[in-house]
Amino acid sequence: MSQGRPLKLGFIPLDDAAALIVARELGLFAAEGLQVELSREMSWATIRDKMAFGALDGAHMLAPLALAMSMGVAGLDSAPLAVPLALGLNGPVVTLASRLAATVGPGPGAEGLARLLARRREEDASPITLAVVFPFSAHSYVLRDWLAAAGVDPDRDVRLTVAPPPRMTELLSGGVIEGFCVGEPWNAAAEAAGAGTIVVRGSAIWPRMPDKVFAVTEARAAAEPEVLQALLRALIRAAAWADAPGNRAELAAMLAQPTCIGVDAGVIGRSLGDIVFHADGANAPLPAHAGWLLSQMMRWGHIAASTDIPAIASRVYRPDLFDTAARSLGLPQADLPDRLEGYAGGKTFHLDAAARHAAEAPFSRVPKG
Repeated sequence: MSQGRPLKLGFIPLDDAAALIVARELGLFAAEGLQVELSREMSWATIRDKMAFGALDGAHMLAPLALAMSMGVAGLDSAPLAVPLALGLNGPVVTLASRLAATVGPGPGAEGLARLLARRREEDASPITLAVVFPFSAHSYVLRDWLAAAGVDPDRDVRLTVAPPPRMTELLSGGVIEGFCVGEPWNAAAEAAGAGTIVVRGSAIWPRMPDKVFAVTEARAAAEPEVLQALLRALIRAAAWADAPGNRAELAAMLAQPTCIGVDAGVIGRSLGDIVFHADGANAPLPAHAGWLLSQMMRWGHIAASTDIPAIASRVYRPDLFDTAARSLGLPQADLPDRLEGYAGGKTFHLDAAARHAAEAPFSRVPKG
């Protein structure tokens, strides 16, 4: 990162890229003396590759992907990242094809879907296909958890595939997939097109669910700390503006631009209600959130059972960098709990017991004992 050249920040067309878009549109980057170019990308694999090879100076990113890249398990060699800011809570939503939702019936749980899948197995029918945005994503883990709670094994009873967020409605309409878990506004867009029905929001499964973050490489964070602090100040101010109820109509119009999300402003406006962009410490990168996500990665066999979850969580998530920027804006220091209430089926999640939690979860791919 350098103030002597434009900074290129990547984002995927999703509501929770709002802080980056607002900071550009309202001149908050410029007010910090920064020249910022936003690069609209279509897939998380592209964000991963461009971050790993230095084509982006920072990015809107899936929190589990940032952790996976830092560990070298995201399809590339290790690319250590620093997460100094969370971009929002409560992003992922589960949507089923309208034809399927009508068959399985109402209810936030997956029990109706489980009964349908059992009938299909008895009839020797092929599994239904559900899509997530990336294997290492909160979307993947909340969908898996939702299915597992109803007795559905997501690795055996359904077929999981990966698709870019903007393609979800098209794939649903075409019958290629029967449902998906994605961030907004693509669930609202599927409903507006008559293709899908929202069946459960992630916040009903994991309250204040961690999702997207702003990430930079460890090397850039260390080499240009003043530039990073300027970026964080602009993004925190933008997130606070996006969270203000009186700004939601303007925010929807801003995000609707073809260079941003490119979806009707009315659809975007309807999709914003559940997302927390800033309030109640939502921007603080909590190591406990990272630990929870790592425990899910371990639960489903995406990382080794021997992984030192607290060490990885504390290395990648950098509340110290966030606090420096927050204090300069007159905001209070982040509260850094080592436990999360209401996760894991209502149990308390402890960062120092994350591996045990993962091993005890249903359908865990972590060997017992």
